[in-house]
Amino acid sequence: MYCNPVLDENFPDPTIIRAADGWYYAYGTQTKRHGVILNLQVARSRNLINWEHLGEGLPHKPRWATASQKIWAPHVSEHGGRYYLYYSTRPDGTDYFSLALAVADAPAGPFVDVGYPLLPGPGFTCIDPMAFDDPATGQRLLYWGSGFGPIWVRELADDRLGFRPGSEARAVLHPTISNDPDDYHRLVEAAWVHYRDGWYYLFFSGDNCCGVNAHYAVLVARARHATGPFETYATATADPHAALLAANAHWRAPGHNCVVTDAAGQDWLAYHAIDPRQPTFDAIDDSEGYSRRILLLDRLIYANGWPMVATSSPSWQPQPAPVGQ
Repeated sequence: MYCNPVLDENFPDPTIIRAADGWYYAYGTQTKRHGVILNLQVARSRNLINWEHLGEGLPHKPRWATASQKIWAPHVSEHGGRYYLYYSTRPDGTDYFSLALAVADAPAGPFVDVGYPLLPGPGFTCIDPMAFDDPATGQRLLYWGSGFGPIWVRELADDRLGFRPGSEARAVLHPTISNDPDDYHRLVEAAWVHYRDGWYYLFFSGDNCCGVNAHYAVLVARARHATGPFETYATATADPHAALLAANAHWRAPGHNCVVTDAAGQDWLAYHAIDPRQPTFDAIDDSEGYSRRILLLDRLIYANGWPMVATSSPSWQPQPAPVGQ
């Protein structure tokens, strides 16, 4: 059995993978921990429940963003014994973000930036990258997007170090144009694609992750092809407020998830949320503290072709645990 949270520290925008060494590794957005700034947080676990924080995975910022304290939303995948870290940061002297890439020979790093921005701005549109290899076509795809724009996808080159020459970005999901303050779809971000039983599930989040007015949830869409067209669960149910995972009295603003599969083949949703009992912390760039987003985990079930969490909100009571390695 286990009980949320599984990591009771600021660990936003989690990605979890199972590496070749048999450990699960989790990667999180830049933070301040025990007074020390960590560009890339790394933790590891045998069972997805008990986590050992390993510290810094990106010891040197990219040479084109040496002043940035906004290294966000890491996604790591392993290919041929190398580990590819896609992330977002703010280039020096700018007010926009760029997608970035670093590589390592071990899952805990050290990751080394490739030396150039992968895709710059404008604004917050180029954040939250997620790399996905399409099992049907073999294409190496990168999804990203936020900033009140769409979620995009574009094919990567064979070496994964840039985009395939001649490829073009394609919008796969657009935000809604709405004055409804309860509509999570007004801003869409944090793409995560998971293939299961012939469906490509695009998990995403909206609409405001952080702060005293945080209003955030995990949402989902599905398609028969990795590049769409995607139908959202909200559209399928004709309910604009429909969410896979939304807040409750115990956890605020759950979102920016990944999907990880345990040793028994069971899918789990890992994500961050705000604990109302300790909502802020000593953050990097806000002397009064910023939203403390901690790591939670809940079991995914599938019904009528859609993924679901049992109560449509984060659990807070003891639950059956994942099957560890």
